[in-house]
Amino acid sequence: MSIFEQFSLQDKVCVVTGGTGVLGEAFVSAIAESGGKVAIIGRNEERLKARVEMVEKIGSHGLGIVGDVLSEEDMIRAKDIILEKWGTIDCLVNAAGGNIKEAVIGPDADLFASNISHTIDAINLNLNGTIIPTHIFGKVIAEKGSGSIINIASLSSQVALTRVLGYTVAKSGIVGYTKWMATELALRYGDKVRVNAIAPGVFLTEQNRSLVTNTDGTYTSRGQKFVDNTPFGRLGDPRELKGTIVYLLSDASRFVSGETIYVDGGFTAWSGV
Repeated sequence: MSIFEQFSLQDKVCVVTGGTGVLGEAFVSAIAESGGKVAIIGRNEERLKARVEMVEKIGSHGLGIVGDVLSEEDMIRAKDIILEKWGTIDCLVNAAGGNIKEAVIGPDADLFASNISHTIDAINLNLNGTIIPTHIFGKVIAEKGSGSIINIASLSSQVALTRVLGYTVAKSGIVGYTKWMATELALRYGDKVRVNAIAPGVFLTEQNRSLVTNTDGTYTSRGQKFVDNTPFGRLGDPRELKGTIVYLLSDASRFVSGETIYVDGGFTAWSGV
């Protein structure tokens, strides 16, 4: 198999949760461009339709399914729809998540007076919103004996980011969960079932837009700190995640499991000096 063929996702059935988001769009298009079929799960039917149209315009096959990653019933229903249409599942990208605005603890807020329920909601969305789909779609992948699962971590799983407690706790948990599940799946199902994580740097999304940019498009003080502490001197472009997602889903990374790859312009590598 040539190196070019190793990176191909031709005819692989890939599930992407949170595929209606900004980063989700990059993941969906990358898979389609590499020849994969994409089952896109999200809560916004209109955006799902647009994603499917995008996949078909690229020249691949798409399927949009309305569902909540925190609902086991929704995920089981989605699994059944995918299996009925395509007969198998080869890959899973757990892209659903993001910070919750109400869970942000501002610099002037009383740290201990914040509404803990919002913090718990952020943990639930980002951690359980990965665990639930993995245990449902991952079962299909494991039992067929081959496939790749990708979880989405964050800079906050490596370094402390102020204000986002729930998000930080959840994304740190994602790294641990990735290692644990990678180990268990390999020991139980063999060396062709893999689990890895991608930790994006700061990319402008709908969830963080108000934190890092002003209404006129300039950076907030927090956004400027991210830029100043990134050796590349800028925020990431979602398209810059495409290569990593294809690598981890494809046979090119067949001896890679339990790893977290940081795509952050050098942010976590730099001491600031």
